[in-house]
Amino acid sequence: MNKHEKINYVELPAKDLQVTKTFFTKVFGWSFSDYGTEYIAFSNEGLDGGFYKSDLSSSTTKGSALIVFYSNDLKTTQSKIIEAAGTILIPTFKFPGGHRFHFSDPNGNEFAVWSDKGA
Repeated sequence: MNKHEKINYVELPAKDLQVTKTFFTKVFGWSFSDYGTEYIAFSNEGLDGGFYKSDLSSSTTKGSALIVFYSNDLKTTQSKIIEAAGTILIPTFKFPGGHRFHFSDPNGNEFAVWSDKGA
């Protein structure tokens, strides 16, 4: 259900849409819908969104939003990210409420994963 003035969708740049699809399918089990050759969309993943083809992928250091995933098992999620050619940017650290780490996908977009289940 759509909620008035609440976050409903997110769009992110990606240099290579096929690499993006492969990465998020391997790590999180996502499926995508193709809309032409320059846009892919995902849904039912906690927040609906898409990736658009762009030669200028951004990261949070350049002002884009940081998308944070939740995990029941940080070590397993981190291993899957590394196996799918992701890069750990900030190793797991403790914060009030849990632990988290930051990673980038193969396009250089920065994300984070947190858990309240321990490191």
